Amino acid sequence: MFLRHFIVFSFIALLAGCAGFGARESVQGQGDAGLWRAHKEQLTSLDGWQINGKIGIRAPKDSGSGTLFWLQRQSYYDIRLSGPLGRGAARLTGHPGKVSLEVANQGRYEAPTPEVLLEEQLGWKLPVSHLAWWVRGLPAPDSKSRLTLDADSRLANLDQDGWQVEYLSYAEQNGFWLPERIKLHGADLDVTLVIKEWQPRKLGQ
Repeated sequence: MFLRHFIVFSFIALLAGCAGFGARESVQGQGDAGLWRAHKEQLTSLDGWQINGKIGIRAPKDSGSGTLFWLQRQSYYDIRLSGPLGRGAARLTGHPGKVSLEVANQGRYEAPTPEVLLEEQLGWKLPVSHLAWWVRGLPAPDSKSRLTLDADSRLANLDQDGWQVEYLSYAEQNGFWLPERIKLHGADLDVTLVIKEWQPRKLGQ
C-alpha cells in the first residue's frame, strides 16, 4: 500500500513540476526542446554585457536610425542612442525604481520605469524591461510567450505582450550564441537592432 501511494504521489509531483517548468511558454518550430532549455539556461547566466551597434526606429510621426551603446551590470543599465529621429543624443540610465533620461538640448527627466520615461518624453511605447531578455534571445519570464525555434534550437520568433520579435541572425561570442540582428514589431512602433559587438559577462565574473 505504501509503495503504491508513494508511486502515485511521485507521479503527481512530477506532473506538477512539468506544469511549472516553462508553463508560461508555448514552444513550436524546428528545434529540439531539450537543446532549447540548455541554451536558455546558459543565456540566463549572463547578467552583464556591453553592446555596440545600430538602431532603426519607425514611429507614427518619425523614423530614423542611429548608433546604440548598451552597458548592463545586473539590474543597472546605461543605454545610449545617438542620432535616431533627428533628436541628437539620448541616454537612459537606471535600476529598478529609479530611471533617468537625458536628451540633448532638452534636459534630464526621471521616472519609476523606463517605459514611462520613453513614452512621456519621446512618444515611444517600448518595453525596455523586456528588452534585457529579448536582446539575449530569451522570452521575459514574467508573462506568457509563444516561441518558434529555428533549426539550431534558438529563438526564431517570439510573441509576447503584444510584441512580435524576429531573430534574423546569431553570432558566437565567447562561447555564447547571441542575436546580432533583431526586429521588433509593436502596435505603433517598429525597431531594428543590429549588434556589431557583444561583450557578454556571466554571473560572478
